[in-house]
Amino acid sequence: MAYNDVSDQSLPTSVKLLVAGGFGVGKTTFIGSVSEIEPLTTEELITEASVGIDDLDGLPSKTTTTVAFDFGRISLSSELVLYLFGTPGQDRFWFMWDELSAGALGAVILADTRRLEASFSALDFFESRGIKFIVAVNQFEGGFRYEPEEIRAALELKPHVPVIVCDARVQRSATTVLVALIRHLLEDADTASTR
Repeated sequence: MAYNDVSDQSLPTSVKLLVAGGFGVGKTTFIGSVSEIEPLTTEELITEASVGIDDLDGLPSKTTTTVAFDFGRISLSSELVLYLFGTPGQDRFWFMWDELSAGALGAVILADTRRLEASFSALDFFESRGIKFIVAVNQFEGGFRYEPEEIRAALELKPHVPVIVCDARVQRSATTVLVALIRHLLEDADTASTR
């Protein structure tokens, strides 16, 4: 293809999104299930050194943890490519959230009903920075099942914030969450342009 032909083609729009939430909510799994490329992960084995530092209550089978971030990519269409950055969930790695959120258009906050209180820090982070987000409740086996409106009330979410139930292990479910986030961002942009 000649260089001049590039202007005649539609180039994809790339969008940076974050997948955030507390420790052990399924961020790495979510990105791995939806990414069209081999995801970059920084998973390390949980060792005795983390005893007393990382709260493993309610996570008896967790053996690894993200120590930096996860990265994946998904093309929703020929015109829209999403770059996904998964944040680390432990408090000791929160300093990375500011760097990872630079340039992000929006975020998925994954929540786990077994440890719903772990969602508050992520909610506060994105609200304080004005980054739009949705909440996706990752349904774990043995976790409590609640309706989205019950989750909204428990997390004290504003009415315009979408709450979706998902299974982070299932590609179609994770993709549905990302489509919902893009719709939320577009609706919010439309609302802002009519003010």
